Formats: sequence, structure tokens, C-alpha cells
Amino acid sequence: MMTVDIFIPCFIDQVYPQTGFNMIRILEKFEVEVIYNEHQTCCGQISFNSGFWDDAKAIGEKFIMEFNHNRPVVVPSASCAGFVRNYYHELFHNTGLHIEFRQLQKNIVEFTDFLVNTLKVTDTGATFEHKITYHDSCAALREYRLGNEHRILLSKVRGLELIEMKDRETCCGFGGTFSVKNEPISTAMAQQKVENALETGSEYIVSTDASCLIHMDGYIRKHNLPVKVIHIIDVLASGW
Repeated sequence: MMTVDIFIPCFIDQVYPQTGFNMIRILEKFEVEVIYNEHQTCCGQISFNSGFWDDAKAIGEKFIMEFNHNRPVVVPSASCAGFVRNYYHELFHNTGLHIEFRQLQKNIVEFTDFLVNTLKVTDTGATFEHKITYHDSCAALREYRLGNEHRILLSKVRGLELIEMKDRETCCGFGGTFSVKNEPISTAMAQQKVENALETGSEYIVSTDASCLIHMDGYIRKHNLPVKVIHIIDVLASGW
């Protein structure tokens, strides 16, 4: 039996906790022992991207020590995993935590990547009888550089029809504090993304990143539009 740590990001913890529980259900279905450190908090990405590097370093030090084990750290977020992989060297290169942060960068892995490439699982046994379209988040594409793992998994879900939207790789407008500092532009980008999804006739927008889903869902709810958002993990745990 493989043993893994899991990291539950802020957005999952506070807004979509069921996604975290569903990740555990899927991992345990495939005989993975899941370790959850209840003292975990944040990877520091928000502070880092906002320019508060001292705060990000303090948060990052705690994060590194919480996962100071030589085993996979599975994350339901390409954004958080990509941040640790790509930017922790800015905070911890040639520091007292150099060896530890380098080990963590090797161990941290996004959930669909882990499922397909480590566990060699492409069919979770899910049933989701809906039309969906998929949003490729910037973090998944450009930070984590996720491949086609998510679409491979969705192709095995019974009853699911995937309809690709126009400009599927275009940003939804969230971008962390970008959505706060540049609200009009951010809102216009969300509008474009949601309208592209609506054109497909899909019932759901699916993604690996809860932050994107929250952003698009805000626009959808404000304008009472006939489409919903759902994390890919919740799709993969449906219908058991």
C-alpha cells in the first residue's frame, strides 16, 4: 500500500470542503493510505504574489516542515502545486531549508497527475450523466504544465459528454489579487469565459482549480445564468 500526505488548499478548505473529502475517497478506493496533517494551513502563494515575501517565507517554512517526509504530497490544485514547484527557490534557495524544500518540490503532485501517472488509474468508476465543458486553468497549463490527464479521466466517466468551448485555454480572469486590483478587466474576462461555456450547451464547467471555479461562479450567480461549476474531483467521485 502506498502512503501519501495530502494538502488541502485554502479555497478547498473554506469553500469546497467536500472536494477534499472526495479526493480522500478516491485515493482510498485505490488502496492509498492518506495522511492528513491537521496543523497545515497555506503554501504562501497569495502573500508571495502580492509582494509580501517575508510573510510568504514564514508561511512557507511552516509548510515545508509540515510535509518533511519522503513521500508524495497530493494536492487538489494545480495552482498550489505549481507555486511550490516553481517559486519556492525564490524563498529558500541556499537557506537552512534548502535540502527540505528541494525534496518537497519533487514530492508535491497535482491530483490528476498522481492518479494517472503514479497510480496508473484512468477510470475511477464514476458516473456523471451531464454535458460538461472543461476550463484549462493558467496554473495547470503554464505553472504546473499539466498534460492531458484530466481529459483522460473524464473520458472514462459514464454518461459524461465533454464539449470543448472556444478559447478553452484563455484565462478566466481570476489571477489571485488580479481580480481585486483590476476588477473591470477581471469581470470582463469571466464574462467571456462563461459565455464561451454557455455556447456549448453544457450544464457544468469543470476545472482542476477551485479558485477559477469560484471566480466564474460569482459571475454566473450574479447574472443568474444556466450553468454550474464543479471541481474535477467531485465529478470523478460521482455515482458510486
